[in-house]
Amino acid sequence: MSISLTTLDNGFRVVTENMPGLKSASVGIWINTGGRNETLKQNGIAHFLEHMAFKGTHKRSALDIAQAIEDVGGYINAYTSREMTAYYARVLENDVPLAIDVISDILLNPIFDKQELETERGVILQEIGQAMDTPDDIIFDWLQEAAYPNQSLGRTILGSSERVSNFSQEDLLKFVSEHYGPEQMVLSAAGAVNHNQIVSQIKTLFDKKAPILKTKTPSSIYHGGEIQVEKDLEQAHFALAFETPGYLNESIYTSQIYSIALGGGMSSRLFQEIREKRGLCYTIFAQGGAYSDTGLLTIYSGTSSENLKDLSNITISEMKRAAIDFEQAELDRSRVQMKAGMLMGLESASSRAERLARMLIIWNRIPSLDEVVKKIDAVNLEEVRNFAQNVIRDKKPALSTYGPVSNVISFNELTDMLAA
Repeated sequence: MSISLTTLDNGFRVVTENMPGLKSASVGIWINTGGRNETLKQNGIAHFLEHMAFKGTHKRSALDIAQAIEDVGGYINAYTSREMTAYYARVLENDVPLAIDVISDILLNPIFDKQELETERGVILQEIGQAMDTPDDIIFDWLQEAAYPNQSLGRTILGSSERVSNFSQEDLLKFVSEHYGPEQMVLSAAGAVNHNQIVSQIKTLFDKKAPILKTKTPSSIYHGGEIQVEKDLEQAHFALAFETPGYLNESIYTSQIYSIALGGGMSSRLFQEIREKRGLCYTIFAQGGAYSDTGLLTIYSGTSSENLKDLSNITISEMKRAAIDFEQAELDRSRVQMKAGMLMGLESASSRAERLARMLIIWNRIPSLDEVVKKIDAVNLEEVRNFAQNVIRDKKPALSTYGPVSNVISFNELTDMLAA
């Protein structure tokens, strides 16, 4: 397998990885912009724009876009995160030029038809309503808000119903003009692909697109705090977070190993202590997430109201204990899980294309797998114990709870436990 990279004069980058033996390819355009780049008034517009991109261009209707890919047996989709937006497709080898043409068309020539805008507005409002009815989904939006209050990084990607109801065609065009410049874009493709042919096609499509002066992404300030929402539900939903390093920090590998050991699988501390030994819940996990300048260690569980206090207390106790007695066996097991998850995931063309784009946007280069594996292997026991201690030392957690939670769990009690 070989990785090739070409940068056009206007800053647009093309990165590909040929995977011998495959008859299909994954191709997409990743844009270095997302919910974090929105103003308060714009909250939700990056996601709205992602929806509207599929609603028609100057040469294709919404149905034409769908049929162009599905008529050849392919698949097309998109997503919006807090720092990136992606438009991608999976097609057979001979249909790669078609996929690139369709994706480029929806990015370069959208019409944002006003009637279609109203139709899609209704769809997104239904999506917001669905999220509100999904406790183990909405609770993470509230956790993000508690961690980064009054900041773009702390706002929901979907936006509020009130703001989504007011977005106009002009609002969408303004966001595109501010954030969809060629230097923010990466076309990434993996599988049965020919780099030179893709570059040649992209030059004809994007070469004349002028760079834009993009505004600086707002910096984040972790704060922490609590959002509690009482509702008559069967379960009490509990989400706890602590600030951790961003993905540009070398300790990101230590952070990931720690989160796996704490709650990344059935052998993890929280799963064993809380579910297996005490039967306090069905679901509990910990995961590490990162942004360019900050990150979050997130712990989630759903349990009965009467179990919530014990569950939260044991969670804090296990985190404190890990700073003292984290074992070499845990480090070895978590290290292997991290490497295996990464390497197994990269057996698919879609995962390869995603990795290439994200690495190029994050680091402005593509770290080799060997380089990443070496950094994972370099993490030692003392580093993990120190990291475990630093996570909880003098840190105000972020907490969100949803369901029958009033007078069950106290945010002040949690912070007191951390300080004890």
